[in-house]
Amino acid sequence: IVVSKATQADADWKLVVDALVKKHVANIIIYEGDVTAALPHLKEQFPRFTCFVATPTEATREFVGKVHRLTRQLDSDPYTDTTWGILTGYDAANALKIAMHAEPLTIHKVASGTELAMEMIEQGKWYCELNKGKAVTKLPGEKAVETTGPQDSTKSLVESLTDYKADLFVTSGHATERNWQIGYSYRNGYFKSKAGQIWGEDMAGTKIPISSDNPKVYLPIGNCLMGHIDGLDAMALAWMNSASVKQMVAYTVLTWYGYAGWGCLDYFVEQPGRYTFSEAFFANQHAMIHRLETYFPDNARDLLDANNRLTRRPVASPAATAAKLTAQDCYGLLYDRDTVAFYGDPAWQARMATPKKGALAYEQTLTEKEGTFTLTITPNRSMDSFKPVNTNGAQRGYRPIVAMLPYRVKNIEVTQGSDLNPMIADDFILVPNPQTCDPERVYQVRFTASPIDAAK
Repeated sequence: IVVSKATQADADWKLVVDALVKKHVANIIIYEGDVTAALPHLKEQFPRFTCFVATPTEATREFVGKVHRLTRQLDSDPYTDTTWGILTGYDAANALKIAMHAEPLTIHKVASGTELAMEMIEQGKWYCELNKGKAVTKLPGEKAVETTGPQDSTKSLVESLTDYKADLFVTSGHATERNWQIGYSYRNGYFKSKAGQIWGEDMAGTKIPISSDNPKVYLPIGNCLMGHIDGLDAMALAWMNSASVKQMVAYTVLTWYGYAGWGCLDYFVEQPGRYTFSEAFFANQHAMIHRLETYFPDNARDLLDANNRLTRRPVASPAATAAKLTAQDCYGLLYDRDTVAFYGDPAWQARMATPKKGALAYEQTLTEKEGTFTLTITPNRSMDSFKPVNTNGAQRGYRPIVAMLPYRVKNIEVTQGSDLNPMIADDFILVPNPQTCDPERVYQVRFTASPIDAAK
């Protein structure tokens, strides 16, 4: 747990830290001044999980960026070195509820304001942001059905939280720190926030309060600014306080490129049961950094300036040119890399309900025996196994295959599958998406490694 000296000295916020210590038997790092002062202690501990406890005043856009960069510096590789989250709330009481919540969440019900891969979820409903009145619903054990929904879907979306009690809520489209515009290409209502409360406001101006007490996770994957905490009226705080959001992934800036947001659907929703919510976010972060390192190695570790602009001209590698990636892609990846916040306790587990065997596009199994690891990838959808499951949004599909290792390793040596170009870090393995599939092949990577000191 990383916390500022001032926050730890506040009696109410200290209760938040104490609750996390009790829940996880965690160590505490107290820093003074800037959060980057915690780096030497984090390097020494090298934790698998790090929770940054921060007041709303501390949890700024700049703070989010510093945490991203800080957590890539625990060792020499460019990847995030610890699964982190920023635990905040409208006030200390709200943050304490999040910190104390321990029961894992299995996501059975999903609600969304944008198109989802309904075949990958157990039960859900989504309302279209592009076509007025279009809605899709799915009941357990049945196929998704397109229906005619209300022209103004505000009330229906509110009820998906309050009455339907969705476990996962997904949104896209125009947004600010104070509202979400439900319709993207047509006029619809809004969700709005003030003083830790969130409500729907339909086209007639009727306010529909949202008070939802079931624990849930939130993916505003295509929304601008939903994760920017710029004061106590911020949408992010209202989602946590009045809608019982325990974890959320959200942009703190205007979004346009989309890799860091939309890719979370590729890992979390479209590979149900495989990753926790936090694992899906960091798998996508690893994928994004790998993409930079592969296609733009000269710029991969550059930082944008205070105005989110490149400080030098991007240089595309021959691989980038072959893949038809341009300087715009380099800028987009760098723009996304440090601007999406993960809020909540990163060690708390929320996971999509596991579907029946064979429902995923491919099977993925990691085994370990006496220091030999084997990652086996078995196609389930013939030639389409590695293609995108759903293409709604931006920068969708063809994500690398990522598996988390059970412990940190060193002295890595690949003994099989080097033609798949695996990248193995100390706590995960990444295999670039093969894109084309040989249905008869069993894709396998085998490597040996020794454990890093368990104390680390």
